[in-house]
Amino acid sequence: MIIVQKFGGSSVATIEKIKCIAKKLKKDYEAGRKIVVVLSAMGDKTDELIEKAESVSDKVVKRELDMLLSTGEQESVSLMAMALHEIGVPAISFNASGAGIKVSNEFGNARIQSIETEKVKRALEQKNIVVVTGFQGITKYGDIATLGRGGSDTTAVALACALNAEVCEIYTDVDGIYTADPRLVPNAKKLKEIDYDEMLELASLGAKVLHNRCVELAKKYNLPLIVRSSLEFNKEGTIVKGNTMEKTIISGLAVDKDVAQINVIGIKDTTGAAFKLFSLIAKKNIVVDVIVQTIGKGSRKDISFTVEGKDAKETIEILEKNKDFLNFEIVNKKTGLLKLSVVGAGMASKPGVSAAMFEALYDAGISIHLISTSEIKISVLLDEEDEKIASNAVHDRLIRG
Repeated sequence: MIIVQKFGGSSVATIEKIKCIAKKLKKDYEAGRKIVVVLSAMGDKTDELIEKAESVSDKVVKRELDMLLSTGEQESVSLMAMALHEIGVPAISFNASGAGIKVSNEFGNARIQSIETEKVKRALEQKNIVVVTGFQGITKYGDIATLGRGGSDTTAVALACALNAEVCEIYTDVDGIYTADPRLVPNAKKLKEIDYDEMLELASLGAKVLHNRCVELAKKYNLPLIVRSSLEFNKEGTIVKGNTMEKTIISGLAVDKDVAQINVIGIKDTTGAAFKLFSLIAKKNIVVDVIVQTIGKGSRKDISFTVEGKDAKETIEILEKNKDFLNFEIVNKKTGLLKLSVVGAGMASKPGVSAAMFEALYDAGISIHLISTSEIKISVLLDEEDEKIASNAVHDRLIRG
C-alpha cells in the first residue's frame, strides 16, 4: 500500500531532526509500505528568505520571490534523501518538476491543476522512498509558483489522491487537533476525530494545524487525513474524515490575528454598487471575509469587510484609485484586530449557541466589532488585546462546559 507522510518545517528544523525522521521512515519501509514523503523548508527558512528578499527590494516581484522560496524545500528533501541513503534505505528526491506537479500561473497563491505521477510511481516500484518538495509547482510556462503558506499540506494530500494512497499522515509539532490552541487555552481538549466540513471551517478561520485547501481536497476524494506528532511517532493523533459519529455542538475554536477591517463610508446606494467594489478587489486575488452593510445617510450606505492584514494596504490603494468609479466618500482601515470563531456541525440543530457566545464575551467585558455566521460557525471581530480572555471565556462556556 502507498502512504503519504508530510513533515512540517519545525519537524525538519535541524539535521538531528532529519536523521530522526529518516530512522522512523526506515521502520515504515521495512514494514513493507510504499512511502512518499513531502517536506517543508527547514525551520524558519522561508521567513529568512522573505527577509532577504525584502532587504533587496521594497516591492518584491512575486515571480522572483517564488523562485527564491522554492529553494527552502529543495534543501530539505535532498538532505532527507541523503540521510536515508546513509542508513541503508534507497531514496530519491524530486522537486515539483520531477514530481509532475502542475499549478496555475498565480505566484504566491498557485493552485494544483494536475499531477503526472509516472516518475513517482516508477521510483516506488524500484523500491525507493520518494521525497518530494512541498509548497510549490510548475506553471504551464515552466515557472516555479508557490501554493501559499501551509501549502505543503496541500502538496501531500494532492499526491495522496493522485497516487490512490490509503492515507495521508500530517506530522507536526502538536499531537493532534485540539478544541483550541492549547498554548492559548489551557483547557483545550484533543479530538479523536473531526468531520471534513468542521476542519475546513477551522482551517479557513485561523487554525494553523492544516492548510484549508488540503482539507478541501481530502473531502473531495474521501481521503483520510491523520494529524500526528513528529516528536512521538507512536502517539495516537486525530483523524479527519467524513461520516464521524454523533456531532458535538461545538468542535473547536480558532483565532486569526492577521485581520484588518476596511470601512467604505458613504457609497452611493445604486444597483451593483457592492459588485463593483468587490469585483475590483477580487481581480487582485485578495480574499474578503466578513462583510457588513449598514444604512448610511440619504441615498448612501456604508460597507465594512475584513481582509488579511498583509492585503490591507493594497486594498486601500485599489479603492482610493477607483473612488470616482465606486462613488464613495471615505475609505479607512482598522488594524490591531483578530477574528475569533467557533465551529460545530451540531450547532445547526441547537438553538442558543450565539446567545451563549455573546453572553460569555459580555461577561468578560469584551466589545464586538463585527459578527458573521453560517450554519456551522460563528465569527466575531475583536480587539487583538482581548485574544486570551475572549478565547478562554468562549471555550469554557461553549466547549468545556
